[in-house]
Amino acid sequence: MTDDLNVNPFDDERHRFLALLNGAGQYSLWPAFAGVPAGWSVVFGPQDREACLAHIASVWTDLSPVAA
Repeated sequence: MTDDLNVNPFDDERHRFLALLNGAGQYSLWPAFAGVPAGWSVVFGPQDREACLAHIASVWTDLSPVAA
């Protein structure tokens, strides 16, 4: 039995997730139950973890931040 207190919410596939985007063009996987941090916007989801990761992989082809 897994202790739910020791499960990282970013790894817990029981939750729904969001794909977020910031002003520098960087993406993040984010648990849907958590508030979206300032400076980030939802661009995909809520969906399962794998769908969000697949979306991020399909759109974030250049990992360099957008030039200021």
